[in-house]
Amino acid sequence: MRWIHLRKIAISLVIAIIAAVLMASINEAGYVRSMTALDTLTQTQNTRAKINQLMQQILDAETGLRGYLLTGEDRYLDPYTDATLAINGTMDELRKIFILNPSDLATFSPLARHVERKMSEMELSLRLYRQGNNDAWRFVMFTDVGMENMDAIRGYSKMLLAGIEKQSERDVNDIEHTLALSRIGIATVTVLGILGFFMYLRQAHLLQLANQREQEIQRDERNRLEEIVRERTATLTELATHLQQVREDERGHLARELHDELGSLLTAAKLDVARLKSKIDISAPEVGERITHLIATLNSGIALKRRIIEDLRPSSLSNLGLTTALEILTREFAERSGIDVESILEQVDLPESTQLTVYRVVQESLTNIGKYARAQHVMVTVHNYPTYVAVQIQDDGDGFETASMRPNSHGLAGMRHRVEAAGGRLTVSSQIGKGTTISAVIPLSTQLA
Repeated sequence: MRWIHLRKIAISLVIAIIAAVLMASINEAGYVRSMTALDTLTQTQNTRAKINQLMQQILDAETGLRGYLLTGEDRYLDPYTDATLAINGTMDELRKIFILNPSDLATFSPLARHVERKMSEMELSLRLYRQGNNDAWRFVMFTDVGMENMDAIRGYSKMLLAGIEKQSERDVNDIEHTLALSRIGIATVTVLGILGFFMYLRQAHLLQLANQREQEIQRDERNRLEEIVRERTATLTELATHLQQVREDERGHLARELHDELGSLLTAAKLDVARLKSKIDISAPEVGERITHLIATLNSGIALKRRIIEDLRPSSLSNLGLTTALEILTREFAERSGIDVESILEQVDLPESTQLTVYRVVQESLTNIGKYARAQHVMVTVHNYPTYVAVQIQDDGDGFETASMRPNSHGLAGMRHRVEAAGGRLTVSSQIGKGTTISAVIPLSTQLA
């Protein structure tokens, strides 16, 4: 479905692009054609102006010459001279224009001949006047020859102007036709563009709806998967807590078995050795040495049994409380490891399970320090705040990179699970050569509830 929408959007875009290209092409073609027509129209207007200018120049020349001949004043001769020079320039320009158009050239050629005759006539009158032949120049000026030339010049000029006017009308019609075609083309292309844009918007809207439906499906599927993950996480957490509790129960059971059974056996053996010692002669060096070694071995076994029992299920925790149990734990660790341990322990009121959690966190941390840290000094603190209990174990050992720490390294996974099961949070901060700090924060409200 989405592919179909994308295909339709692509078709709509193609239509819109084609419409835009057609509009640009029509505009360009209309522009070129209009500019050509405008150039032609401008040239036509210039030609009209040149013809009118020629007629005016001939009239100026004739007027100036008449004034000079009648008055003899040189000031009338200057307009004649200027007009004569201008007539020659104007005729050259017109000749260049009409030489490219055979039909107009057929009309311009007789016009040029009559203009030359008129100029020759005026030049002859001026020459006769200067020669003092008054009758002759009066005859030339006032005969019908000059009037016939002027009428012919006017007639041919009107014919040229009429042709120019028709050409102007054709140019204007061409421009109007081009503009009309451009309007029709632009209107058609605009309709196509609007149609393509409408199709694009419609398909984009449908695609948006399809995307929204797909996102809703993905969101529902994600929520379902998250719910499954939450349920399985809760199940695994519950199972881990159950296994941890089973482990503690087994450790307690084993501690009781060791205390009852093994303790009884070791105590009976020690009593038996004491009876044997009182009944045999220990004056012999070998016998006395063996009896002494046996008693020492039994005492070591009893001490080992007691230490194992304390590790499995600290009796001091249930009998003496968390603070005293931690004091005993840190003192015995310092004696065994030779590491200086400083403890600051405040009295806290916690349920038995949470007390065991705090004890195990400190115990596991000290065990890791003794195995891996190579520390010289350890600080164990327990602070009681109004809403939570803060436990911190800090050493000055080798430290490690927390980024490369495996989730199950150094028993941290077990400690983290214990703390989180109690509603708290465990953090580990460490740097190479700067030691390690393990902090646990356990809220009191959760525990008291």
